[in-house]
Amino acid sequence: HIAFVHVALDKVLPASMAGEPDRLRRFEQEARAAGQLNHPNVLVLYDVGTHEGAPYLVTELLQGETLRELLSRERFSWRKAAALSVQVARGLSAAHERGIVHRDLKPANLFLNRDGRVKILDFGLAKLVEPDAPGSRDATETGVFAGTPGYAAPEQVRGAVADQRADIFALGAVLYEMATGRKAFSGASQ
Repeated sequence: HIAFVHVALDKVLPASMAGEPDRLRRFEQEARAAGQLNHPNVLVLYDVGTHEGAPYLVTELLQGETLRELLSRERFSWRKAAALSVQVARGLSAAHERGIVHRDLKPANLFLNRDGRVKILDFGLAKLVEPDAPGSRDATETGVFAGTPGYAAPEQVRGAVADQRADIFALGAVLYEMATGRKAFSGASQ
């Protein structure tokens, strides 16, 4: 008995960029982080490889749209916003239990499948830290900002070490945006 699974060639790093150490490191980091997770609210990674010098990721095929796309045309009820946030929180909890901090949670990295299930995408900025260890170090250079302004926790914007609480902060900003129709934080600078 053979079962077929629909997959997506999710990311391909062009061979010309594969020689750039920082881009290749982020690509490999995403593969390692996503590959450690098996949760209904996290994008499933099936394969990682290289073809003719171009690294690629093969993931489950998603049908639906990003939360960013939905928010551009729809305001959510409080109930819908809360229900979607619970799914994101469950996916984050699974990542945090494995010591993975996403560090770039935002509406563009959340996907709503046609069946109503939320999937967390893009672990390109993820860091592996000691689970539940306050002050755990990650590999981020001190003083370097990683994340998206408006969703990143204050410690990320300052370039300090970010732990699981940074993802919770970002989830709060996303929930606020779903419930009110506007970003929690906006301004001319980070």
